[in-house]
Amino acid sequence: MFGSPRAWETPNPLAGRVAARLKCRRPEVDTADMQEIALSDVIGALSHALDIAEGQPQGHAVRSCLIGMRIAAELDLSAEQRSDLFYALLLKDAGCSANANRMSILFDADDREAKATSKLIDWSDRRSAFLWSLRTVAPGAGLRRKIEVLRGISDEGDVTRRFMEARCDRGAEIARMLFLSEGTATAIRSLDEHWDGKGMPDGLLGEEIPLPARILCLAQTMEVFYATGGIRAARKVAKQRRGRWFDPTLVDAFLNFTDDREFWASMETPDVSEWEPQDLALIGDDARLDRIAEAFARVIDAKSPFTARHSERVAEIADGIADVLGFDAGERRVLRRAGLLHDIGKLAVSNRILDKPGKLTDEEFEAVQTHPVHTLRILERAPCFAELAELAANHHEKLDGSGYPRSLTAAELDLPMRVLAVADIFEALTADRPYRGPLPAQEALAIIDRDVPHKLDAEVRRALAIHIARESEPASQSAVAA
Repeated sequence: MFGSPRAWETPNPLAGRVAARLKCRRPEVDTADMQEIALSDVIGALSHALDIAEGQPQGHAVRSCLIGMRIAAELDLSAEQRSDLFYALLLKDAGCSANANRMSILFDADDREAKATSKLIDWSDRRSAFLWSLRTVAPGAGLRRKIEVLRGISDEGDVTRRFMEARCDRGAEIARMLFLSEGTATAIRSLDEHWDGKGMPDGLLGEEIPLPARILCLAQTMEVFYATGGIRAARKVAKQRRGRWFDPTLVDAFLNFTDDREFWASMETPDVSEWEPQDLALIGDDARLDRIAEAFARVIDAKSPFTARHSERVAEIADGIADVLGFDAGERRVLRRAGLLHDIGKLAVSNRILDKPGKLTDEEFEAVQTHPVHTLRILERAPCFAELAELAANHHEKLDGSGYPRSLTAAELDLPMRVLAVADIFEALTADRPYRGPLPAQEALAIIDRDVPHKLDAEVRRALAIHIARESEPASQSAVAA
């Protein structure tokens, strides 16, 4: 197939040649430091990616967390309740990408812009909801096209409820994947339930809604209105929706601290660490940090049906190549995490672009080229992922300087970066895309060969072939046994 099918059982000629390059170029990973990282720091930093996907300004989730935890303090909740609430507030938008593709298609609009403005609408007011829809669908189009899109949405039935259900279910799934409490998961799932029973996805009424979920709903709404109109706007909405959207007791607790200037000043540089119940604080050891990377990979890949397992597969392919090249366990762990998180910046790109079946315009391609920059900025915020931020962000760079976004050259691209670039290309070529079906492995390798060695690393390409042979061997052995 691709060389001898049992090539890995003999001494690997590539591993010896690349060992020195690998050791020289990659910093050593201090996993002991990782084990001292508070989970709140990690999730708080990565919540910036969720803010971007929701079309919200930087720090939305963290500021919502501050407001929600201050409400919890006013109510004198137990440490267990505050712990459930704390992580739910930071991860409240973990399901944000689950409905992005469908929303973009149905609304013929940028999913992020639609989500951002929707948070300012009182959905129980039909007139407000209709006017928002008319403004939002098919931006730039005429009235006839907008009405056509609105009719399409209407024909879909209870589309809003299904959007919210998909989002809420995925958010709860992510929380459970991180081994957070069931209280945290159910709070995230019931985020958009309203006190009067007219919320989503289940239409829960009053105290049927879990208390942390009631706080989430109020806290995120107050943050959005505070960010757009200041404390006066937030206070006004809290009073207007008291007893409808919001639990009256929670609104009263919120109003108790609206005059606390010191608290609102802290929103300028939000720090959630002091609000985490210290006796229940979670530490990000290596196993849990791996799990976080896997969870956020699911958030990333859920944004488009064409990337259903892209991040996971890139990580697997990169790890397989690294094994062939002789990376040690620590280096492979870093590379695998980088593979899982390399496309986190795509949460900042509209699904109208990501899922477009035709050729992208120059402007659209420029938007796509920004995603590695967002990846870098997001990962640099997380203390445990900062050391792999450059690696993850350079997956579209090429040895001859023709890549993006920074046009780096061979001297600036270390071996793990070269591995990730090849893994990303191979996975994309062998996966389904809006403009073509998946290519066979041999055809994908032939396409990669066009860019070897001037754009892509020749040794990495050879290691990829050995990895592919390894993957195919169990199937071959099964066929022989049969």
